[in-house]
Amino acid sequence: MAHPVTLGIVGLGRWARVLARAAAKSDKLRIAAAYSRTAEKRAAFTREFGIRAVDDFAAMLADPDIRGVILTVPNEQHWPVAEAAAKAGKHVYTEKPIANTLEDGLRMAALEQRYRVRVVVGHSARLLKGTRLMRQAIDAGELGTVSYIEGNFSNDRALELTPQMFRWYRDKTPGGCLSQLAIHQFDALAYLGGEVTEACSMAAKLSPVGAEVDDQSLTLLRFASGALGCVGSSWTSPGVYDQRVMGAKALMHYQIDFGTWDTPSRLHETSTLYIQRRGKGYAAREPLALPAGDMFVEELEMFAHSIDSGAPCELSAANGNAALALVYAALQSIENRGGYVRVADVLAAARANL
Repeated sequence: MAHPVTLGIVGLGRWARVLARAAAKSDKLRIAAAYSRTAEKRAAFTREFGIRAVDDFAAMLADPDIRGVILTVPNEQHWPVAEAAAKAGKHVYTEKPIANTLEDGLRMAALEQRYRVRVVVGHSARLLKGTRLMRQAIDAGELGTVSYIEGNFSNDRALELTPQMFRWYRDKTPGGCLSQLAIHQFDALAYLGGEVTEACSMAAKLSPVGAEVDDQSLTLLRFASGALGCVGSSWTSPGVYDQRVMGAKALMHYQIDFGTWDTPSRLHETSTLYIQRRGKGYAAREPLALPAGDMFVEELEMFAHSIDSGAPCELSAANGNAALALVYAALQSIENRGGYVRVADVLAAARANL
């Protein structure tokens, strides 16, 4: 890119600050304007990052220099804010999940054709270096036929919930940790194993704070390849993110230090990746070097590249909706007290509601 892509950011909470720090590390993009409905948040964001705050979202959308908008607003606001941005000709980056409902997620995907913009979804976890190396090993045949993939993403955020937070409420955060944590693994496991066709799930509410949402989930997956998978998530646990891929020739296990999740450039320093080959025990596992990376810088640069080049982005609305469809398949399974739910049926029902 000859010049950095100029972006705006909407919603100035914790995650906006994470992405603003990431953007400052890149010469491929620049956040030039920031908006929140709250004047205090606008002022604080400008003080911290030196980014000009606007007191009217319409003013940001009217700025011809701003080519795309980063959304870090609550889940239920993704669709209306994205629609307004797309109508103004701005490309859209939204944090995951793509939307609060699958219907709105499909509407967001349709913005690309209707307004000739890109819709990019922040499923940054698939960019983690260990996950990318596992996919390379799968593609190279080093693991043999993959039969089972599992992942866990847990932290203790449910212990901090209050009624002032949108994540407290069932209608604003479907499934609780399902749509906030497990969805990362749904997307990453689909990246590793391909299309997921069925899911079944169970959930529990164990946090003592009294929030409406479930805070524990366990979901079984069936891949189109015939492989099986499992995604676990606890919202009342010390933070952990790990993945394991089992193949006929070898297995690989990847675990990161959740304490550095917000500073991903340091993840490789304390994370682990190993391969255990067939006929070898755990003691003979081979540690693999993890390269440095920064998934938040990388996802924003992918968004900027897609804007500048017009090329599709891997972090696509289609992939975002595939992950969200798994959340809703799991929710349907929970409501029916177990049993597999076909992802295609969930998508078809959502399309019928449009």
